[in-house]
Amino acid sequence: MDWTKLLSTQRFKPENGCIVPTVTASSEEGADALRTDFHIDYDRVVFSSGFRRLARKTQVHPFALHDHTHNRLTHSVEVASVGRSLGNRVGVMLNAGHFLPSGSHAADIGAIVQVACLAHDFGNPPFGHTGEDALREWFRDPQHAHYLQELSNTERNDIETYEGNAHSLRLVSSLEMYQNDGGMRLTAAVIGALIKYPWTSSAPHRRNKFNIYQTELPFMRCIAEQLGLPQTGENQWMRHPLSYLMEAADDICYALLDLEDAVEMGLLQVADVEQILSRLTNKEYFWQSYSSQERCARLRGIAIGRAVDDIAHTFIKHHRDLLNGSFRGKDLLALASPDVSEALNAAKELARTRIFRHQSKLITEIATFPCLGSILGLLVPAVHAFIKTGQLSKRQELALSLLKEQKLD
Repeated sequence: MDWTKLLSTQRFKPENGCIVPTVTASSEEGADALRTDFHIDYDRVVFSSGFRRLARKTQVHPFALHDHTHNRLTHSVEVASVGRSLGNRVGVMLNAGHFLPSGSHAADIGAIVQVACLAHDFGNPPFGHTGEDALREWFRDPQHAHYLQELSNTERNDIETYEGNAHSLRLVSSLEMYQNDGGMRLTAAVIGALIKYPWTSSAPHRRNKFNIYQTELPFMRCIAEQLGLPQTGENQWMRHPLSYLMEAADDICYALLDLEDAVEMGLLQVADVEQILSRLTNKEYFWQSYSSQERCARLRGIAIGRAVDDIAHTFIKHHRDLLNGSFRGKDLLALASPDVSEALNAAKELARTRIFRHQSKLITEIATFPCLGSILGLLVPAVHAFIKTGQLSKRQELALSLLKEQKLD
């Protein structure tokens, strides 16, 4: 892989059954355009309904009683901020090493990662990963098999293994903005950075993680060719190097910021968080703070800065491996300095043992299954009847009225 292709600003849309290039947005604005293509991508994501919907989705703690607790929108904004910092730092180092092609700028790397971070949670259903489990369980129920009987095995597998990452790609490439006509038509570089798992649900190593539904497979083939992503198997490609920065930004934020939420919710003590964050900070810097909340905030800011610097240098250290396919780390965090990797892993472990298994969260997760099951039990039969026969019961007519803005034909 090389950066000339990896930073492609080309956009795509369907036309006459094929995926074809479309004009780049900056060229439409003329030679004096004040926005680069990646800035235009940013604006398209921020002004999309998919982005606004994130405000109604919980990050970790459902039904919080105050505004301090993160939702998916605030989480995505913070991840994008960290991602931009990571990308800018990497961009400066790539530029210093003369790796960037002519016409590209160090800030382009930060802009690409920032947009990918903003859109990375688009496909998450209500209740997060438990919501994914509830959707999978409903469609795998033998009572509902007849709704999928006319699908191919691979299409059925997509639905029975619902994956938020794949739905994020579907939203930006098909459902948002130009619906079924190219979606948001983001640049190839941003799409590449968005995709953590560039394979379909049929990949033997997927472990329930994949980024490509069958409906987006033709689109992905065009993106992979445009970016020069080598194919590693049937409907499988190597990751875009910048997807590792998007992933790292997400890891940093949910490892460190979820702990602050847990303090607000009374699930953790300030001392628990300070013990984790102080591994990455100079203790004498923050002890004069006036409140525990301010102390946590200062610690968190310093820790994030330390992690950003370390992960950026880890990326550059393994730059050649990321480009030629020999990178063997699970992610950048796994190969970061021991101080950073151990601190972030300790934060994740604290969250697993003290937050995710807390009784208040478990009660809500249990309620996820009947809640989403009721919604699917209302909408899926109505849509199925509309498509198959057009004959609807009054209940089904009312259900479809909820989908009046969707194209069902």
